Amino acid sequence: MIGIIMFFVALVLLLFGFPVAFTFGGVALIFGVFAEGMDMFAFMPFRIQSYMENTVMMAVPLFIFMGIVLQKTQLAEQLLEAMGKLFGSVRGGLAISTILVGTLLAASTGVVGASVVAMGLISLPVMMKYKYSKSLACGTICASGTLGQIIPPSIILIILGDVLGIPVGDLFHAALLPGFVLIGAYIVYILIVTWLNPEAAPAIPHDESMGSRKEQVLDALKAIVPPLALVLIVLGSIFTGIATPTESSALGGVGAVILSLLYRQFSFKMLIDSATETVKVTAMVFAILMGATAFSMAFSYTGGDAIVEEVLLNLPGEKWGFIILSMVAILVLGFFIDFVEIAFIIVPILAPVADMLGINMVWFAILIAMNLQTSFLTPPFGFSLFYLKGVAPSSIRTMDIYRGVVPFILLQIAVLISILLFPDFYGMG
Repeated sequence: MIGIIMFFVALVLLLFGFPVAFTFGGVALIFGVFAEGMDMFAFMPFRIQSYMENTVMMAVPLFIFMGIVLQKTQLAEQLLEAMGKLFGSVRGGLAISTILVGTLLAASTGVVGASVVAMGLISLPVMMKYKYSKSLACGTICASGTLGQIIPPSIILIILGDVLGIPVGDLFHAALLPGFVLIGAYIVYILIVTWLNPEAAPAIPHDESMGSRKEQVLDALKAIVPPLALVLIVLGSIFTGIATPTESSALGGVGAVILSLLYRQFSFKMLIDSATETVKVTAMVFAILMGATAFSMAFSYTGGDAIVEEVLLNLPGEKWGFIILSMVAILVLGFFIDFVEIAFIIVPILAPVADMLGINMVWFAILIAMNLQTSFLTPPFGFSLFYLKGVAPSSIRTMDIYRGVVPFILLQIAVLISILLFPDFYGMG
């Protein structure tokens, strides 16, 4: 039972706010030495080396760099301004514009914090000016900002591909339809809300400063085409087999720099700042990975994995019992801990059991990814909620944000259930 105790000790320490990487590494060291002595960690350097030489994980810093460079080109500002003019005359048009911009930002930058902050600074004041419901505006921004977790090229899909031993290109391909279904569900929800309660999202009255309809369409195309072209090149090169995800991530990084030149935002300071931020984020991810590696070693050596495996294999309903319990456990843990910790700690425990039960691992990975996206919205520790609260006007209360995200959490769970029940529809049967 040492491994099980170790697991719960780590969770409690995380809830008290201790750094993730040091929590996993420290708990593993204490319990590992107590159970087996220092010899347990003799192979740790070889494990670290294998991760450093992993070509799949090399895509992580490159996609992060691509996202940060695009964030600094004021891409979000131009997209939101153009789309707001295009759809503003429709009831709920600003909210729909926010969803569509969030989709494009997800596919081009994939940086959840940057997307939520950008849309919170630009879109939220405009929605408040035109008397949008506070909860609807906040929920729309938080939900659209998290789309980078399921829309390729998603960092979590790269991590899951490595953890589960699945080609990342297969996961990117499999994630497209669920992502578009989720976007469609968001838009349908907004249309229903505005139909039932027109005052929740009124249309923007047209004025001369918005230009003619033709000018609005041209402005929207100018804002959309460059990032969309980059997304199509990056994902197209993967889907057609021309490039591996790692190679396409390098292509994306170069493309992001070219776009910064086109948007006249390039400077060597911007490039250095982007590289520095990339190193910080990548170091955080890999530090968590190292701590998780030590934790999984100690967990396995102390017999924790054998106990979990035995319990999961003997659940009522076998395959379906295991999947339902796994999804509920990940959903609940997402209320309290980050998606990276879940991917590195929980998923490796579940993966061998899923394989023994003959579960389609691509389908299982997409279920996990959709579930992990929900963790960004679930109170009390949903990161999107914190990002938006940090930039929201003082008139926006925390409860406005919490109320706003609840319908979108339910929509995500509904799409998750549809993937669970109808894998053939999503091409994962």
